[in-house]
Amino acid sequence: MSQKNKPLIFITNDDGVHAKGINELIKGIRPLGEVVVIAPDGARSGMSSAISSVNPIRLNLVRKEEDFTFYSCSGTPVDCVKLGINEILHRKPDLLISGINHGSNSAVCVIYSGTIGATLEGCILGIPSLGISLCDHSPDADFSQAVKYGKIVAEKILTGGLPKGVCLNLNVPDVPNVKGLKVACQTKGYWAKEFQKSQDANGKPVYWLTGEFVNEDAENECNDEWALNNGYAAVVPLQVDMTAHHALEKIKSWETI
Repeated sequence: MSQKNKPLIFITNDDGVHAKGINELIKGIRPLGEVVVIAPDGARSGMSSAISSVNPIRLNLVRKEEDFTFYSCSGTPVDCVKLGINEILHRKPDLLISGINHGSNSAVCVIYSGTIGATLEGCILGIPSLGISLCDHSPDADFSQAVKYGKIVAEKILTGGLPKGVCLNLNVPDVPNVKGLKVACQTKGYWAKEFQKSQDANGKPVYWLTGEFVNEDAENECNDEWALNNGYAAVVPLQVDMTAHHALEKIKSWETI
């Protein structure tokens, strides 16, 4: 296959260029096409769709080989996507993959996740986009199952595409043998008891982010938390359009024009 016919795959993450997750993903995805990586130079977890609007962004070439280019970026995950599309890539990529994240991005975590922020940014720019997360925060976690299922979904996207305005959020459980892939909906729930209070060296209060997830949807076999808890990889279609269409009619009654 000539280079111009190879799929162009753009990879980023929020854990940084040195994270095991992104490096294992690169090894698994490289056989699928030309790969360009632009990832933060350090951890940027919890950045959601943050952008650098005040400070300039720096880009450094880490490695360049045939059909493979790897950059580190001083910005956020979304900065990486914007910079790549506007300044670095020679054409629009056929696929954007964000991950593999160290830790789950199921349920309401999609709101806070830098991994999903980058995925949504790719979707906004008209690129078929996939976020991948493993339910294990360990720096040296076993990513073999996440790579396996990430590659399966990536190949499906390259073959069949995605609907306009839709991207995919794939979470993979931390088990040796995942049972299979389930298409799921986002679990309803929220985070509670989110802070642990302590003191600094001067006796001043400080607060550490912690918390526990309250699952309001635990018995629903159609959601991502159920799938993960039962040994399945869960893929959830997400959309850029956040309009609550089902509420439009009720809110329209408030119009004053």
